[in-house]
Amino acid sequence: MKHVLIFGGTGHMGAAIRRHLDPARYRITTVTRNPKQPGDVQWDGKTLGPWTETLDGADVVINLAGRRVHCRYNEANLKEMMDSRVDSTRVLGAAIRQCVQPPAVWLQASTATIYQHTFGAANDEVTGVLGGDEPGAPRVWNYSIQIAKNWEAELDAAETPHTRRVALRAAIMMGVDQASAFEILSGLARRRLGGRLGSGRQYVSWIHEVDFVRALDFLIESDLAGPVNVCAPHPLPQVRFARELREAWGVRVGLPAMPWMVALGAWVMDADSELVMKSRHVVPRRLQEAGFEFEFPEWGPAVRDLVARMRGDAVS
Repeated sequence: MKHVLIFGGTGHMGAAIRRHLDPARYRITTVTRNPKQPGDVQWDGKTLGPWTETLDGADVVINLAGRRVHCRYNEANLKEMMDSRVDSTRVLGAAIRQCVQPPAVWLQASTATIYQHTFGAANDEVTGVLGGDEPGAPRVWNYSIQIAKNWEAELDAAETPHTRRVALRAAIMMGVDQASAFEILSGLARRRLGGRLGSGRQYVSWIHEVDFVRALDFLIESDLAGPVNVCAPHPLPQVRFARELREAWGVRVGLPAMPWMVALGAWVMDADSELVMKSRHVVPRRLQEAGFEFEFPEWGPAVRDLVARMRGDAVS
């Protein structure tokens, strides 16, 4: 049985990992700023401490630490988003470097937001274009891209010769937890507010929580290193994404929203419109070339399964 340490594992991704990772093959320990369960280990995400003892002899590290992105993009929040990601990655690298028996694998959270805002060709890890200053994109979006670049640069700089490192360029994980992205989008759809946003042409890259965890399992056992896009192979324009979401809930009408309305709604929800207006056209080239097969490659079956899980009709 392999020992997995999940840093920052109290959010939606950590919950999905604990829900779906095979307990017969993996023993999980959560390392968090705010321990809540027996066995949780405390750290502050920026300095070395007693928590480093858990690393020696562990098999796998999954670092998900970072301030949530569901917030307004003001200066204070953006700085906290940057610092929490970069600092936690830096200190984790330092801790692994001093291990006598370091973990074999380090799966480090990153984001598909690192790629350009585009309505054209899909971005993969080989030919994809990193974002920044795209025409028509608000300048504040550059900060999210820079966070992702600095995040990955810190991973690259870590001196861990005995630990394979993977940057998880994850799309929006669609899961069934309370206050998850899927629950929020479903709530809008069920209130008939989940129609076309802006032009509706912006691509939505996504992944079902089951495939997200299956991809992590695959990466643990594979020899892949470096950036890996963790997303379903079929992103789709927002207008189609929203329509199939409404259909899964049995809602026929979804009111459209102009960009200014989206911005106002995001402000009311204490968020930023980038989360739904940026076109994330991303595909998982390296995963598929390595032989990974998705259980939910298409949004239609995925969203119907998620709705069934939320209603309690499907087995988790």
